[in-house]
Amino acid sequence: MDWIRELPLVPSIGVLWVIVLCRAGGTYALGRAAHRLAHRGRVAELLDAPRVARAIGLVQRWGAPVVAASFLTVGFQTAANAAAGLTRMPLVRYLPALVVGGFVWACIYATIGLAAVALWVELFLTSPWAAVALLVIVAAIVVAVLVHRRRRRRRAARETPVDTETIDTETIDETPVRPSEPAPERR
Repeated sequence: MDWIRELPLVPSIGVLWVIVLCRAGGTYALGRAAHRLAHRGRVAELLDAPRVARAIGLVQRWGAPVVAASFLTVGFQTAANAAAGLTRMPLVRYLPALVVGGFVWACIYATIGLAAVALWVELFLTSPWAAVALLVIVAAIVVAVLVHRRRRRRRAARETPVDTETIDTETIDETPVRPSEPAPERR
């Protein structure tokens, strides 16, 4: 990676962009191949279930922004690209997300990322324990932020009142049920 740092900014962005396009595109291709292989035997029944088909449809429709944003994260890029392939996201949606997200990643990595990695490696060579401690601290901060966000979302969801005036009363089944009779079957 030292040779990339020694390049001028634009060529280093270009090299990193090609690298990320190949790596992420390859992960997508592996996901697509895994989907084909998974459509055999018992797994095929699970993948053909209505809920799974609906989830695949949602990922195919709204998944491109997730793929593009995944390049701003550490560790989620591979999962997002594999999921896009596994859910057979159309190339028409995947490729623009890959190009945009990969370019942003290359710009960030060519400027800030490589310098941070070089500093960490230098710290590791000087004091391995300090370098590992720094990684643990950063990981703890990331986990704490994620847990805090999740708790805040759950708390907000619990505190959100139900607006009974906007409930569509025409879709509610108003068939009276006597306590001695079983509830009518819904179709």
